[in-house]
Amino acid sequence: MEKIYQSTVDTFNEVEEAKNGSWINLVNPTQNEMIQVANEFDIDIEDLRAPLDSEERSRVSVESNYTLILVDVPTLENRNNKDWYVTIPLGIIVTEEVIITTCLQETNVLKDFTTGSVKDFYTFMKTRFIFQMLYKNAKLYLQYLRAIDRKSNEVEQKLHQSMKNEELIELLELEKSLVYFTTSLRTNERVLEKLVRLKAIKKYPDDEDLLDDTIVENQQAMEMASIYGNILSGMMDAFASVISNNQNTVMKVLALITIIMSIPTMVFSAYGMNVDGIGMPFANSPLGFWIIIGISFLFSVLVTGYFVKKKWF
Repeated sequence: MEKIYQSTVDTFNEVEEAKNGSWINLVNPTQNEMIQVANEFDIDIEDLRAPLDSEERSRVSVESNYTLILVDVPTLENRNNKDWYVTIPLGIIVTEEVIITTCLQETNVLKDFTTGSVKDFYTFMKTRFIFQMLYKNAKLYLQYLRAIDRKSNEVEQKLHQSMKNEELIELLELEKSLVYFTTSLRTNERVLEKLVRLKAIKKYPDDEDLLDDTIVENQQAMEMASIYGNILSGMMDAFASVISNNQNTVMKVLALITIIMSIPTMVFSAYGMNVDGIGMPFANSPLGFWIIIGISFLFSVLVTGYFVKKKWF
């Protein structure tokens, strides 16, 4: 899907044809759309395809007539009817005439820009637009990281009440999301550091301040992702130990119950043998059955009391 936006000092509109100062937004574009844009602005089509590969690494590439900036942006992915956090590449191509963004799907990084609700945003101010997108991206990482922290706290509360595989799988998915975020933020940091030194993109004082703010936000997101990742990893280890300890406790209780139940079984087995009753205690007594039951019960109570005293129960 291809959409073209054009802004002036006072207006922001979607237009049919790209002009000088336009923004071309490509979302999961078709082959024909990429060929048309590549031919019109003399861009290598492989650079337009690069952001459509979810495994593409973040980088800055300077060509003779355009500059490609590739960063990872956070997004939601639906798995098993639940939303999980992942990252996908976003390509930003800057030419003399236009700025082009390419992404595999709609992303919240560009959502406010497409509605024209971002303050001091103009499509013809390409350098500021780039840094505004990168700043919005860093802020979005922080927003999603806080959401991950809240979700992990909710799962932790559930685990205190019930040790289910579902909650453990949720923690594992959140831990996986933090790994994605940490890796992407680290590569994005290298891109931001290169933009500071890059002369192919002209920077003005206000733009440099915005880039500095973006670097600070990105570093904060990296620190938060690292902290939340360590907490979540420690939580997973703790709950794994709790589950193992609970399993050992259950096995111990079952073993003790088996020992207690084996006492009357041994007594009843002795009296159940097909032998002459002479010599068997209480064999000829009218109350022999109940006496044997009482003796078995007494031994079981004594053994149970011993286990309780040892605090094995």
